[in-house]
Amino acid sequence: MVFGAMIIMSSLVSCSGDKDKPDAYGTFEATEITVSSQANGRIMWLSIEEGQVVDSGKLVGLVDTLDLSLKKAQAREQQLATSARKGDIESQIAVQEQNKENILIEKDRVGKLLKDGAGTKKQMDDITASLNLIDKQIASIRSQYTSLDAQIRTFDKQVAQLDNTISDARIVNPIKGTILTKFAEANEITTFGKPVYKIADLSAMQLRVYVSGAQLPYIKTGQQVEVRFDKDEKTNNKISGIVSWISQTAEFTPKTIQTKEERVNLVYAVKVIVKNDGTLKIGMPGEIKLLESK
Repeated sequence: MVFGAMIIMSSLVSCSGDKDKPDAYGTFEATEITVSSQANGRIMWLSIEEGQVVDSGKLVGLVDTLDLSLKKAQAREQQLATSARKGDIESQIAVQEQNKENILIEKDRVGKLLKDGAGTKKQMDDITASLNLIDKQIASIRSQYTSLDAQIRTFDKQVAQLDNTISDARIVNPIKGTILTKFAEANEITTFGKPVYKIADLSAMQLRVYVSGAQLPYIKTGQQVEVRFDKDEKTNNKISGIVSWISQTAEFTPKTIQTKEERVNLVYAVKVIVKNDGTLKIGMPGEIKLLESK
């Protein structure tokens, strides 16, 4: 959404007189994000301070990953040891293949003897049985390849999971904004889901106000309105804002909000977005004046 440029009026106007009376009252707010730890352990370092503006994607802290790194190294060593067993299997197969060659030579010799009447059928049967046995042994040894490959893939998955967990130990700032509250310090022990700090983008604030049902037809999303906030006890600063959201359901006026209607009346919540040059603060009271005549 393209916001109108912030205009801070040079003249400060008193709020006296019905003509200049605001149409709705409320407070400024911002979308606050609580950044939590995604890992368990000691916070090695945390480079943020309250009030600091931090860019999106910046690495601001790190939870201890030594134990995870050791587990990753162990998984890699086990993977290498498993891969090395393939060499042993190949050697076993080579031995059996050589035995098979020897038996085939013997089979040819016995076949010739049998043809000349010098050999016996039992000799040929014994050799055939030996060949069948060796084929089964070779097949059994080869099947170990599949098991080893499965183990190696399992170690790959373990390493990938550990890499992901190590990555989660990095505390990365999600949005560009101002640090509102810091909940943790370096060298403290943290756990998964424990808040580390709270951040909000204060460059654009939202003024949540409440309008009556009678006012509702005169306000719509995308509409430009005049936003006011206190300069001193008698005068206001004025800036432009854009209506970004209007509630579809009515509610009772919050007790903390003062409007020209009685509090028992049903009202509709409205959000107005305004640019912030650093003057506006979360919780600061504000009001709006509709620029279109009613």
